[in-house]
Amino acid sequence: MEKETFIAVQKNSDGDLSAFKTSGGRILSYEQALAEAGSGMIEGVSTFKGKGGGTYIRSNPDNTKANNLDALPQF
Repeated sequence: MEKETFIAVQKNSDGDLSAFKTSGGRILSYEQALAEAGSGMIEGVSTFKGKGGGTYIRSNPDNTKANNLDALPQF
């Protein structure tokens, strides 16, 4: 099975990512996306632990800002 990618995002009123649209057309909450990214089901992203202890999603570094999660179109 081919891995999906994130193609669009939703942001809350603070500008934080809150939901993701996948290349397969699925809409995932942040928590669902975090679980799938952490288990390797989504290509091009990884998870990391922040200074405050929370776990977050980020795009894999590749010297291209165009595919950063914040740069994806909103839906």
